[in-house]
Amino acid sequence: MRFRHRDGTLVHVAYCTNVHPAEDLDGVIAQFTRYARPIRDRLGVDRMGVGLWLSRPVADTLTADPGELLRLRRAVEKAGLEVITLNGSLYQGFQSENVKYDAYHPDWTQPERMRYTLDLARILTRLLPEDVRWGSISTLPLAWREPWSRAQDELARRRQDRLDREMTALASATGRTIRVGFEPEPGCLVDSAARAAERLLGGRRFLGVCLDACHLALGFEEPAEALRRLSEAGLPVVKFQASCALQVDRPADPAARRALAAFAEPRFLHQTRERGVADGVDDLDAALEGELPGDQEWRVHFHVPRNAVLPQELGTTRAVLAEALEALFGGERALTDHVEVETYNWDVLPGHRLTKESLIEGIAAELAWTREQLVRLGLKEES
Repeated sequence: MRFRHRDGTLVHVAYCTNVHPAEDLDGVIAQFTRYARPIRDRLGVDRMGVGLWLSRPVADTLTADPGELLRLRRAVEKAGLEVITLNGSLYQGFQSENVKYDAYHPDWTQPERMRYTLDLARILTRLLPEDVRWGSISTLPLAWREPWSRAQDELARRRQDRLDREMTALASATGRTIRVGFEPEPGCLVDSAARAAERLLGGRRFLGVCLDACHLALGFEEPAEALRRLSEAGLPVVKFQASCALQVDRPADPAARRALAAFAEPRFLHQTRERGVADGVDDLDAALEGELPGDQEWRVHFHVPRNAVLPQELGTTRAVLAEALEALFGGERALTDHVEVETYNWDVLPGHRLTKESLIEGIAAELAWTREQLVRLGLKEES
């Protein structure tokens, strides 16, 4: 979907396909018919954005065979879709039975991360619609926080410089600009917008941040203040991910703890943070076992669908998401132009029976809510 901000900026909205377990090209293309096109029909739009997740094996296929890349582009167009952004944080196996810490490898100290990101950038230049001149790729916030040395820190800085040079050369060769956004996430080396302002190299033409509303909420950061810090550090918001964290106001309450326990599942890492406590824990089960005091509100890294039915003791950080959208688009100038709905926890959501139809309905509802918020902020939807 496309929207026009009052300053003339064309804002693209997509949903992230990391929700679908596709590790080969045929699987990626099958998503378009099985899910994306029906979602587009539910929304009643002629064209809908998808933020593709292309695993390392799929990127290898597309890089090695221009014919396969053309096949992907034609499948995108045939389904009435458009690709303006890629999720480059996740290397492969994201829908495996146990992801946890594997989601953060390889990191930016490893050459595989650079090669993967550059391959995605080249692929994206061929997938962008003809009337769109730039695309975005989200990537890891450098690395998981430990182990980390001064030598690794210097290597990561050199890699950022090289990445910016490579994106400059790619723009010169193709006429298409690809920007890379490092995505702050709790538990990682760059765990917040504040840390991004300290650790990432600002002032680079093709580098910035991917700001995820769930992660922002986990850090108890105020959206407007986070955006101010990033701006002062010369870090543009390359992409915004619209998502909600799980929230519990009274984590010491036995009923709340019973409800939370159902969300402590084995596939994904659910970093948990307590308001006013400096150090959080890496997973929800550790919090429930007493590694957080439980005196103040908890927020949990669980991308909760906005239309999920939750126990009465639990809530979400939807208010933070709404505040972030207002901070980005409610002023006289749009502070980003790529929005990606990224909710991937559907099949581990307690009490939710996932079917093809329920997933289509749920993702369509996510996108419809986002559309309503943008229109409320004064953006005009375009065909």
